[in-house]
Amino acid sequence: MGVATILWITLTQIAASGMGGYLAGRLRTKWAGVHTDEVYFRDTAHGFLAWGVATLVTAAVLTSVIGSMVGAGAQAGASAAGGAATAATAAGVSGAAAGSAANPGTAAGPMNYFIDSLFRRDPANAAPAGGAGSSSSEQSSPDRGHAATAAEVDRIFLNSIRTGALPPDDAKYVAQVISQSTGLAPQDAEKRVSETYAKARAALEEAQTKAKAAADAARKASAYGSLWLFISMLIGAFVASLAATYGGRRRDL
Repeated sequence: MGVATILWITLTQIAASGMGGYLAGRLRTKWAGVHTDEVYFRDTAHGFLAWGVATLVTAAVLTSVIGSMVGAGAQAGASAAGGAATAATAAGVSGAAAGSAANPGTAAGPMNYFIDSLFRRDPANAAPAGGAGSSSSEQSSPDRGHAATAAEVDRIFLNSIRTGALPPDDAKYVAQVISQSTGLAPQDAEKRVSETYAKARAALEEAQTKAKAAADAARKASAYGSLWLFISMLIGAFVASLAATYGGRRRDL
């Protein structure tokens, strides 16, 4: 919460509570034959009760607003910290695999970039397009095979990210697939697989870190909001009681 917001809440409490407490003390019926200390106590009690009733009415009217402000941090923290890995993995990896199988020419999710980089051909070794003896059916069938292979590699990456490491057998298999699809040497394919997997995992961890940081910021904002709201209400109760005693003295003049 900003300084201006804190000052505004506090000044509003002081003004409203002071006005309510003063009216409660000033308009209370004057009792003759009562000890001065008793009059002071009753004026103070009337001011405090006026503040309490006003606070209850305000809370009843603004229940949804206050509840949203207090609970925003906890809800954001639970959803972001608890579901960061699941959401990022499901949306970024599993969704990308489904998008690759449905349409291999589009990037449906963040992980598609890493999957596409695995199958990226070296321009120096790429075969010229439209060569002699090539047909449209021969050119379209590799695209369908690439979509299925990319989806399979996507699922392997998804499983490895869930378990925390890429098994050597899966890494070797993916390297063989990449080598066959791109023409890379087996050693270069293995290097590409390890580097791409490391980049994908780093991107996922960065997304989780940002989600947790946002959740922490939301929790801190909620805590500060609740704290300053409580402090401003205490100030309002004190001001209402003090203003009631002042109004009582003005009444008895």
